Amino acid sequence: MTVTGPSHDPGVVDVVALGESMVTFLPSTPGRLADVPSFDRAIGGAESNTACMLAAAGHSVRWISRVGADPFGDHLVEAIAGHGVDVSSVARDPDRPTGIYFRTAGDRATDAHEVAYYRAGSAASAMTPENVDADAALTGRVLHLSGITAALSDGCLRLLRELTAPRPGRPLISFDVNYRAGLWRNAAGPHVLLDLARRADIVFVGEDEARDVWGLHGARAVREALPEPELLVVKQGRGGAVVLDKDPGDCEDTDGTATHVPALRVDVTAAVGAGDAFAAGFLSAALRALPVRERLRYGHLFAAAALTAPGDLAPPPSTALADRLADLDDAAWGRLRLGPGWTTAMERADEEVRTP
Repeated sequence: MTVTGPSHDPGVVDVVALGESMVTFLPSTPGRLADVPSFDRAIGGAESNTACMLAAAGHSVRWISRVGADPFGDHLVEAIAGHGVDVSSVARDPDRPTGIYFRTAGDRATDAHEVAYYRAGSAASAMTPENVDADAALTGRVLHLSGITAALSDGCLRLLRELTAPRPGRPLISFDVNYRAGLWRNAAGPHVLLDLARRADIVFVGEDEARDVWGLHGARAVREALPEPELLVVKQGRGGAVVLDKDPGDCEDTDGTATHVPALRVDVTAAVGAGDAFAAGFLSAALRALPVRERLRYGHLFAAAALTAPGDLAPPPSTALADRLADLDDAAWGRLRLGPGWTTAMERADEEVRTP
């Protein structure tokens, strides 16, 4: 599957990402939230995380959302713009606050963590087809969405259904299932997410996530339930990730429909944001029309950057470094082990090799 080529229209960007972002408070010391004396401020949100990493990788990206007319809203807009993302279509809501959340960090990788959300009634939860600029949302080569937005409110769900409806000239729809059981107010979540995924062109879903939300076991079972998307990307944790593609010519399996790439060995600092980073890496490679195998490797490399950083966001590897690593043979790929600061260290080493 090839993403439509670049447009000469200055209003068209590579990727539009729509969804809620929040101000994140990370503990300054390990321990329970009840015991932490102070926090460092950051930003976090599935779609804006993906947008920021894509912008850092050199793509033109627009983020669309609503934030409060409050200092936290100011911070979000300024911080995301600081990553090179177009925020001109972000609306300010004078009546609703910007969402915030607190989380523990040191043991996040083992899932022994605490998260406290303060997002109910947030400005982003009030998004509807009537108050979001649909033209800005649809003016991109790719529109990236997630199931988190669908769970925020009935208005947000109407918006996603409107944006994913078939229409002439619709951008390629990228959909990350991102099932969050705590956000769904009723039992409709699994059905809603399945319907939205079936409207998309590229779907990202974790194998464990598909089991929890749909009761499906294994990538093939997910594909049978989702026959419509051109590309289905099933993330298998430490097992890697697999793409099941409608186009047999793009894949490497013996039956011509699947490509699997093992995960990298990573010294994890915090697992938060890794899925968003994986989507950014995969889409970055897709926008460059790289083969499916390289798209998966890009996803793993971007995820490794996030996994080795303490917050939701981390600078991805440069295109030159990512290309070099994605081109490794299977044995060399399997020997890679990445820890905190690996992108900077490798790029510095590459620069020293190039410098006489």
